[in-house]
Amino acid sequence: MLTFNHRTALVTGAGRGIGKAIAETLARQGVTVICVSKSPESCGAVADGIVAGGGKAKALAVDVADGAAIARAAETLLGEFPTIDILVNNAGITRDGLLFRMSEADWNDVIATNLTSCFHWTKHLARPMTRARWGRIVNITSVSGIMGNAGQANYSAAKAGMIGLTKTLAREFASRSITVNAVAPGFVKTDMTTDFVTNPEIAGKILEQVPLKRFGEATDIAATTAFLCSEEAGYITGQVFAVDGGMAM
Repeated sequence: MLTFNHRTALVTGAGRGIGKAIAETLARQGVTVICVSKSPESCGAVADGIVAGGGKAKALAVDVADGAAIARAAETLLGEFPTIDILVNNAGITRDGLLFRMSEADWNDVIATNLTSCFHWTKHLARPMTRARWGRIVNITSVSGIMGNAGQANYSAAKAGMIGLTKTLAREFASRSITVNAVAPGFVKTDMTTDFVTNPEIAGKILEQVPLKRFGEATDIAATTAFLCSEEAGYITGQVFAVDGGMAM
């Protein structure tokens, strides 16, 4: 067991996939988890499952591409909780396509959901962390933000932006004992990757790039994230952890 001391965490994109695994992993460690997703049904189901298993959780439906909605949600939460100790910015979407075929809407939607949402959540939730002189922020980026990926100019740019944001905030918040790190998943089996994970030809080509020769599981990302949120990770900040089977080494 890691050490958490009765912390409260907010996890975006917690309705499925990696976000769901992170929320469930933190809850098993005794953390109270606020499960955020755009769909009230999906985040509600995850929160209900955590509570049914003996954990502490609540669901919060928020469109993370809407900065005003985030501001309202943060105000409500900080009226209920003295501080949100842990923030995991995980929500993300893809709108893939080669640059010349990519619409401005596809560009803007991905940047708003994947990157700008991190700005809004952090700006609204980090100030109480600074007063408490303790906090953990983990941004779930991607190896696409490290290596680039053809057909994902919007996604790769957003994920690379998260890395720059992580390193800058780590410097800004260090004096208040708030750590800010990033986790960069490789090819992980989730709803978003079903099309190529289940296609033998595409899967084979992908796994040629992965030294461990397998796709990751959402729990692989959750385990690394949970460690970075714990007391044991208090001397780690401004780092990017690639959890990718050796792909980006």
